[in-house]
Amino acid sequence: MDRNAFTESLTKEGFPDAVVVTREANVEMDVHEHPFEARALILEGELSIRVDDEERAYRVGDVFHLPANKPHSERYGPNGVTYLVGRKQ
Repeated sequence: MDRNAFTESLTKEGFPDAVVVTREANVEMDVHEHPFEARALILEGELSIRVDDEERAYRVGDVFHLPANKPHSERYGPNGVTYLVGRKQ
């Protein structure tokens, strides 16, 4: 998905303005959760998210969605990751 289409979809789904997040290469975050729903578009790099026993890799152009309060872990690729994310309570 391209950035404009993603931003339009966030607006239609009631997400406030999206922000760009950049994470360093080869970092792992242990299991945690967020008090908000998140939808994000990968702009650069790679991100892997593990929910329960399933891990999925996301690359440039991919979109991921996490419901609020969903326990998950994250792993950033060898070049880190930059993504555009909308968050709503």
